Amino acid sequence: MTQNRTKIIGLTGGIGTGKSTVSKIIVKKGFPLIDADLIAREVVESGKPAYSMIIDTFGEKILNRDGSIDRKKLGLLVFNDVDLRLKLNNIVHPQIYKKIKEKLLYYSINNAIIFLDIPLLIEGLEDLREFGITFDEIWVVYADKETQIKRIIERDKIDYESATKRVDAQLPIDEKLKFADVIIYNTGDMKELVSNVEKAIEAL
Repeated sequence: MTQNRTKIIGLTGGIGTGKSTVSKIIVKKGFPLIDADLIAREVVESGKPAYSMIIDTFGEKILNRDGSIDRKKLGLLVFNDVDLRLKLNNIVHPQIYKKIKEKLLYYSINNAIIFLDIPLLIEGLEDLREFGITFDEIWVVYADKETQIKRIIERDKIDYESATKRVDAQLPIDEKLKFADVIIYNTGDMKELVSNVEKAIEAL
């Protein structure tokens, strides 16, 4: 494989599609993977710039006893309020993108391919581009809606209605497929999923 520069692969999917499992497979294959969810947790830790901005905006009611941000409480607060969600995104997203760029620069020194795992990649595509984060390929992990719901019920021990609400709160997976350069189908067993990921990697 001869390349002049590092390839950046954006990995995304929907809740219950198995994106996290695909990420683990990719890491096991020896590729560097930047986890945007992990970075999102890091940038709101005590002492980080986003931490004080979030408290200034939302108040101390969203803190745990140890002073850390209660992500679940904050999530519930912004879930049904578009304005509050926008305020939170405006605080957190620039910090996340800055950290992503730092990691991309670090990994690009010794790696021909870097994977970037972002759950809301499609929804934030324009923002990412504005921050200078672009992709050579976008991979979407796919499972049909009923499979998503079934997996969420099993994983989170919740009822059908609650699981359906979580799926419906996101951009439909079929909409995300329109942006996909590669689709990783995850409707079978683990062996089949590993095979699908390996084929996609070989095609690089």
